[in-house]
Amino acid sequence: MKTYHPTKSDLDSRKWYLVDAQDKTLGRLAVRIASVLRGKHKPVYTPSIDTGDFVVVVNAEKIAVTGRKLDDKVYYRHSGYPGGIKATTLRKLLETRPEEALKKAVWGMLPKGRLGRAMFKKLKVYTGSEHPHKAQQPEPLN
Repeated sequence: MKTYHPTKSDLDSRKWYLVDAQDKTLGRLAVRIASVLRGKHKPVYTPSIDTGDFVVVVNAEKIAVTGRKLDDKVYYRHSGYPGGIKATTLRKLLETRPEEALKKAVWGMLPKGRLGRAMFKKLKVYTGSEHPHKAQQPEPLN
């Protein structure tokens, strides 16, 4: 018996899913989105191949966070120069760029490297309820 390995023709039928992030918990939503981007919801899932689908997220500014994470969760970045570390709280990030908070959460759940970057490109996040992907006819993700 041979092991099944998906081919290019199996992967051409990528679906588009629409997610309304209003009043959804950040981490739980990110887990579900990362799973769909990786393709774990499909029977042809293979860890070394990008078998996932596209995900469009709307209303990213209305995402919910539990506990005291708004002030306790801190995102760090470094410029590369001495003393160049910058810190941003989740509250500040949601005020200025709310789509980045969800992107950072999903990126942390995807594999790193070439494969993870290819999966991450299929994530589209928007702050309002409108998105430019109506032609792809995204179906709601339960």
